Amino acid sequence: MARRYWYVILTYIIVQFSGILGAPLLLNVFPISAFDAVVYWTIFSFIAGLVVILFIMKPDMQMQSARNAATTGTVILWSVLGIFMALFAQGIAATIEMEVLGIDPGSANTQQIMDITRAAPLFMLIPAIIAPILEELIFRKIIFGTFYKRMNFFLAGLLSALIFGFIHGEPQHILIYASMGFVFAFLYVKTKRILVPIIVHAGMNTMVVLAQYSLTPEEIQQQLDQLQTIFIGG
Repeated sequence: MARRYWYVILTYIIVQFSGILGAPLLLNVFPISAFDAVVYWTIFSFIAGLVVILFIMKPDMQMQSARNAATTGTVILWSVLGIFMALFAQGIAATIEMEVLGIDPGSANTQQIMDITRAAPLFMLIPAIIAPILEELIFRKIIFGTFYKRMNFFLAGLLSALIFGFIHGEPQHILIYASMGFVFAFLYVKTKRILVPIIVHAGMNTMVVLAQYSLTPEEIQQQLDQLQTIFIGG
């Protein structure tokens, strides 16, 4: 793995845990609530982290595209198809979890994100746009890409998808996260453009955020009980 990729991963880890020091700092400097301090710092740290990571990966962006990389039209086509593929894979995984494994539907991760978003709408920039970009660069381009150079697609996809799932802190829904990870990895290999899984990931997350934004937790739970499906924002 290139040294700059380790710097990218380190930056991502720092972003994830920077609130431990950043939020109290904001709370002491500005006359805001503890909740606002956490929200504002999270938004700032994710945007700053994205800027730093894009700067570190500047050499990658300057590299010439692969000879058989997807054209603009193909990128659009696979981006649209990819959203349906990811939703289908997620639906199958959710059905297996509920009907075979007996796991209750619903995601505490998604619920927490939506609770914050309802209280601070600007926060939706994180799950809808910024997090998908960061996650695809790290989990698909770097982690999956590194594995894929040393092993076949299935093993590389499985390892990167499992890491992707555990990072979200919901091991009970590892099958759902892994199913999405496999789809994103397939789209990356198929098109040879990381932009495609980024668009699909962001598209799915945006759909989840917009669909649940106006609903109360009780209404969301009623829909889960009726539809027997689950949408996890990633």
